[in-house]
Formats: sequence, C-alpha cells, structure tokens
Amino acid sequence: MAAPPLEYTPDHARARARALALALALAQQLRTLREARGWSRERLAKEAGVQPRTLARVESGGAIQPGFFTIGALAAALEVSLDDLCRPTTPTHGLWSAGYEGRDIDSFVASLVESRIDVVADVRLTPISRKPGFSKTRLGQALAEAGIEYIHLRALGNPKDNRAPFWDGRLGVGRARFRSLLRSDEAQADLDRLTEQASLSRVAVLCFEQDESRCHRHVVLTAVRKRIEVPVVQLA
Repeated sequence: MAAPPLEYTPDHARARARALALALALAQQLRTLREARGWSRERLAKEAGVQPRTLARVESGGAIQPGFFTIGALAAALEVSLDDLCRPTTPTHGLWSAGYEGRDIDSFVASLVESRIDVVADVRLTPISRKPGFSKTRLGQALAEAGIEYIHLRALGNPKDNRAPFWDGRLGVGRARFRSLLRSDEAQADLDRLTEQASLSRVAVLCFEQDESRCHRHVVLTAVRKRIEVPVVQLA
C-alpha cells in the first residue's frame, strides 16, 4: 500500500519562509564581507576551498541549507565568526571605489550589478576614454540597461596639470593641490550632491586607475567621509 501524501500545513509554510529569509540574509552578509575585502567570488571560493558554483548558490540565496562545513570554511576564509557571518548587517548605502583600468565594459558593469550599485558618480574631468564603452554616452547607456543611474560630477575632476604627481609617486603633492581645488563653490556643490547620494544609496565613484591610491578619487572619498559616516568599499 502506498504511503499517504504528506500534508503541507501552514507550519511547513512558515518554516520554509523563515529558512528562505535566513538564506537571503546570509547571502547579503556574505557578499558584503567579500566586497569589503575587495575579493571576487572566485577568490573567496579558492580561499575557502569550496566550489565556485556552491558559493554562487549561497550568495544568491538559493542554498537554503548550505551545510555547516561550507559556512564554516567561508567564515574562516573571511576571518569572521559564524555569528558575524550570519548577522544581517548589509549596508543599504555607502561608497564604492571603482577604477576601470584593465577591464572591459561588460565585466565592469557586471561587477557593479553584483555589488548592487544604484548610482555611478563619474569624477573624471572629461568623461572620454580610449577604452570602448567608457566614454560618457556609451557608459551611460550601458549603465541604464543595467538599471544603474549615471551622474557626471565635473567639478570633482582632476585637471591635467595635476595628474603627473599621481603617476610618478608624488602623491602628497598631488593630493594637496587637489584638496585646494575642492574649496571652489562648484566642487563643494558636487561634494554636497555626492554626499547626499551616498547617504541614500550605493554609489560607485568612478575614475580610470584601478589602484585608488594613485587616483584623485581617494581625496574625493575622504572628503565625503568627513561629511558623513558611510562605508567605503573597493569594487571587486
């Protein structure tokens, strides 16, 4: 005789809903901790010794019961406790430092989408690039297709005559000069706009250099953090 079918009760539904909520919270926290280290998903999978497809399922919230050893390995790789990993503290706003050096437009936009960026704030003085897809019009179109807003903050751009110090290692000179330029009314207005955006949404501050320390956007990010306490994350 066949066994009677299991009855799907409201208790089962509530238990599954709770499990799904926990899985989504874990996924959000895992992505936040990974992004804070500037790691790609592939890097974390390698450090934790788990399969990339397993990590992808966990980060998407699709693994309702990912397994104790998997979660333990991820926590160890990120150097956090299991409690910290499972604590839902995903920031809903803040700043991401984004350089497109060495990247193509498709992989760059994919990184923005993965980090759930809402707005890209372009701080290039002139938003033109020899790299396909990174000039203002094409970039704006690619971002719009991904559901990401684009804004150009021209007054936060670094003039040509102050770029050499960032390239040849005279960072103190370049940063001091750029800080003086930020005192202008136009720059202060753009800083106000960027600060407001960062207080409400996830904003990627865009320039060319992958290494933030060689870019004037380091000064921009520091200036915003003096106005408002927000996290700053390196875009993976």
